[in-house]
Amino acid sequence: MRLFSSYHPGVLLVYFIGVIGISMFTMNPLLLAVSLLGALGFAVQLENRKAVAMSFTFYIPMFFLIAITNPLFSHNGVTPLFFLNDQPITLEAILYGAAIGGMIISVMYWCRCYNLIMTSDKFIYLFGKAIPKLSLVISMAIRFVPLFIKQIKHINTVQKTMGIYATKGVADRILSGFRIFSAMITWSLENAVDTAASMRARGYGLPGRTNFSLFRFTLKDGILLSILAFLFSIVLIGSSLGVLDYSFYPRMSSIQISPVSVIAYAALVILLFIPFVVEVEENRKWNYYILKI
Repeated sequence: MRLFSSYHPGVLLVYFIGVIGISMFTMNPLLLAVSLLGALGFAVQLENRKAVAMSFTFYIPMFFLIAITNPLFSHNGVTPLFFLNDQPITLEAILYGAAIGGMIISVMYWCRCYNLIMTSDKFIYLFGKAIPKLSLVISMAIRFVPLFIKQIKHINTVQKTMGIYATKGVADRILSGFRIFSAMITWSLENAVDTAASMRARGYGLPGRTNFSLFRFTLKDGILLSILAFLFSIVLIGSSLGVLDYSFYPRMSSIQISPVSVIAYAALVILLFIPFVVEVEENRKWNYYILKI
């Protein structure tokens, strides 16, 4: 049971828009580190640890690729480390690339958590009446990637079971990849057409059509929304006062330490770790009740 996903879809959407926006529009290394840790902790609670560990094989090389690539194109900064083709490679450019890599990875982890929490039915519940066609397309797009990966594994397993190709031969593996890709294109088109025809047959988007939904805005949703509004307000005030600003060029600035900045940083830490704390507490209760049986 994912307790955080049981909150009202509107509250969840506000939360994810807020944290992804904060992660996208800041270059403060402290904020980026907190955002990445919060997203990682939440992802570990939602998925099994093996899946999260496997994701490092993609994200860590991407991080170093961005960190290394940036100083090759950007030569700003006042601390040259060495020269490459008579162009300075500066410490500021390397750290700026590392910050961009951290920002991209934290946003991708938050989007990963979003896909696991904000299912297509929640998205259609929020936007189905206002923008029925667009919401249906977006919900299908959100579900497309995980369904696509699942179907690829399914077809690959079936072909191995049937012995269609030898797993050790490189040529056979490439041929199998093309065969699976061709099958996936056909499957994707058929699946999209079937879904659209099914929704049309049910009268989706027609005026006057009623909808049944299990989502209700309860007291706990109001409490969480109030907490989020309070924390976001503190962050916005801190940002407007410039206490969260940080710059890499021409030289790295220092992180501001003041009563206002400490309050803003504390609000951000609480904000970014709310889902993690909620899920940890829920797991603790669940394990406690299991032991009591």
